[in-house]
Amino acid sequence: MTAGLDRFLAAYDAMIDRWPGPVDRLDLSSGYGTTRVTACGPPDGKPLLLLHGGGTSAAVWFANVADLSRTRRLYAVDRIGEAGRSVPGGRPIRSVPDLLGWLDGVLDGLGLDRADLCGHSYGGWLALSYALHAPGRAGKLVLLDPTQCFAGYTARYLLRALPLLIRPTAGRARAFLAWETQGAPIDPVWCTLYGLAAEFPHARVVTGKRPRPGQLNELTAPTLVLLAGDSRAHRIRRVAAAARQHLPHVETAVMPGVSHHGMPVARAAALDAMILGFLDKP
Repeated sequence: MTAGLDRFLAAYDAMIDRWPGPVDRLDLSSGYGTTRVTACGPPDGKPLLLLHGGGTSAAVWFANVADLSRTRRLYAVDRIGEAGRSVPGGRPIRSVPDLLGWLDGVLDGLGLDRADLCGHSYGGWLALSYALHAPGRAGKLVLLDPTQCFAGYTARYLLRALPLLIRPTAGRARAFLAWETQGAPIDPVWCTLYGLAAEFPHARVVTGKRPRPGQLNELTAPTLVLLAGDSRAHRIRRVAAAARQHLPHVETAVMPGVSHHGMPVARAAALDAMILGFLDKP
């Protein structure tokens, strides 16, 4: 287990070392443990909190930070209890209120009263849930092919994921990634890191229910729902229709030729331009 953890951390650090400098590695202490936040971009830039998908880490943003950090102060967070450099403490995160309270503490530790949020997959669900929990602290939302926000998973996605959920291994994780991305080229170091994350010790994702339509109707944050055209995780037309039906201030768009797990690393320049175009609107 120690050798596997060492390999994961080495691959993780190799991805972070590719970020344009200067990069600040911040460790924020709380009752939940120590949260690693990797920050870059102009210190006086408008803050953008980056929330990774399940089974990944803050290192997933390696292809995006060069563009996004030109004008934005980026804070990429490793969730406590999952693969990454955050370290759980005495109080485990067992519930959605714990998870949202932990994220409150992250913003407090960064000295941020308010920030825009960008989340991929499960990170999109977390961003949306946080905006509903603390509307005064969430600015604009960018949800990248978000899961469990507006529609459920497809049956074939869950069936393919089942062996990985029952017995996570690096090989099974890479095979699942290859299936969902339909064999599209993926950065080899990132692919290695994705596999090793499946064997990260004691990793546990806290899940919650899909937000109710009544909750979504009250969301005031301007929101971009950016969907992966080749996503196998869910039916993107259903996701887009539900988002437009229930969110009062939403834009939806599709990135063609990109899979669920290929986002945000595939076609990064085009993706970043769409993110910044939305965030920079008055």
